[in-house]
Amino acid sequence: MDSESTVTTCYRHPKVECHVRCTRCERYICPDCMREAAVGHQCPECVKEGARSMRQARTLVGGRVSAVPVVTYVLIAVNLLAYLAEVLRPEVVDRFAMVGAGLLGPDGEHYLWMDPHPAGFTPEGVAAGEWYRLLTGAFLHLPPTGGTFGILHIVMNMVALWNLGRLVEPMLGRVHYLALYLLSALGGSVLVLLLAPGDAVVGASGAVFGVGAAYYVMARRVGADMGPVNRFLAGLLVWLVISAVFTSWEGHLGGLLAGGAVALVFAHVHRGRHRVLVQAAACAALLVLLAVLALAKAAALGSGTF
Repeated sequence: MDSESTVTTCYRHPKVECHVRCTRCERYICPDCMREAAVGHQCPECVKEGARSMRQARTLVGGRVSAVPVVTYVLIAVNLLAYLAEVLRPEVVDRFAMVGAGLLGPDGEHYLWMDPHPAGFTPEGVAAGEWYRLLTGAFLHLPPTGGTFGILHIVMNMVALWNLGRLVEPMLGRVHYLALYLLSALGGSVLVLLLAPGDAVVGASGAVFGVGAAYYVMARRVGADMGPVNRFLAGLLVWLVISAVFTSWEGHLGGLLAGGAVALVFAHVHRGRHRVLVQAAACAALLVLLAVLALAKAAALGSGTF
């Protein structure tokens, strides 16, 4: 008596006869569905499930590993787009530059802050409630023919960000790196508000100095050859002193201190289930501190105590 053999087909392609099973789920799979595995073959669904269950590689500070410094590229693009906007519409600089306290006169010109201010003059700046200036000023730069450096202002900052960002972002991960950059920018703006509230300041230098501080901290943390790193930091500090003659040293120093503080927390919080929570809490604490300092200074400006 003859018996007919059972025909087996692929679970994803029922019309295709096959005789190979997935080594995980044991369903039959055709050659188009076979995926090489350590032992035998797996189906596409089991491969995806295995990828989800694998632990993702993490950076030294707990961020997700990223080979491409996307955040650095995006930040450079945002700075360049902002620069294009201010070249096309110069009033963008007056509207969004970091200004602690100033006055807009009836003639459209900008004047130093005084309280009470003369009739017809309108308060402007952080003291007048324009809090966005603390961040927007960090994405603007001197116009092509403005100040001492002109177009070199954005060129130097973007070259520095290009070189530093491609080193630091992979060490931290995208989220950690973005948090450090923005807090450095805010740290620079707040120190400008505290020490030079009447100045109109633009530039990504504060944030770049913060990234530079993070580069130093992370290099020490991973045990890198500190010779080149120390020379880099020395050059950064020398530029901080020299640039005080031409630019806002307050913004540079504020960014350096904020970025260094954030990087120290990121690098030295012990690995564990609460590491990300501790890092986030430290960033939030720094943000609160900067906010309290800014609010106190704005209140002092409003009361006439410069």
